[in-house]
Amino acid sequence: MVTSEDLECLKRIALMGGLNTPVFLKTISLGSELGFSPQTASRRLRSLERQHFISRKLGADGQQVTITREGEGALRQEYCDYYRLFGRQEKSLVLNGTVQSGLGEGAYYMSLRPYTDQFLEILGFSPFPGTLNVQLLPNSTFQRQWLSSAEWKVVQGFESEGRTFGEVQCLPCTIRDVPCGIIIPGRSHYPEELIEIVSPKGLRKRFSLMDGDEVTIEVTI
Repeated sequence: MVTSEDLECLKRIALMGGLNTPVFLKTISLGSELGFSPQTASRRLRSLERQHFISRKLGADGQQVTITREGEGALRQEYCDYYRLFGRQEKSLVLNGTVQSGLGEGAYYMSLRPYTDQFLEILGFSPFPGTLNVQLLPNSTFQRQWLSSAEWKVVQGFESEGRTFGEVQCLPCTIRDVPCGIIIPGRSHYPEELIEIVSPKGLRKRFSLMDGDEVTIEVTI
């Protein structure tokens, strides 16, 4: 688990330019920047490397250090946490992606009355029995991390006929001015680049969407 000391070290590397290009550093100078001994700075770098937050190339006089995608994600999450505490202002977020076929399970779940009643209260509409799956384009994958600072609504789970249905996280959004909602089923583990959308009417039919067609999702966070 990443510690506050690890994050401080990661932030210092980022401020030196390590988010975009490799930076040359010595443990003695890094330790001086952070108020650590060179030995402690070396341990921090090894810890970050074990967590795949940085990559290193060691040399005789020092090392080249680059922050990885995972490391950037950790910094973004830290920023989002502080944003939620101190920077709560409405922000429009635009996510672009392509329509993908799902497993066809959305039609069943979106027809269950305990779910639909809650979606009506949260989103202002009863969802069409089915969901739209959107694969985010590369330039929107990192943008998606901003959603962690949004105020997600919780659709409570329930039991029916001896079966348990889990809770669902829901966030209002729009597609071409149509009110929609991003959902994350509590029991599922979706890739970061996949978005599942509920809407009052079938978006595929309404906009003549086919797999591979590009759509834009607008969210206010």
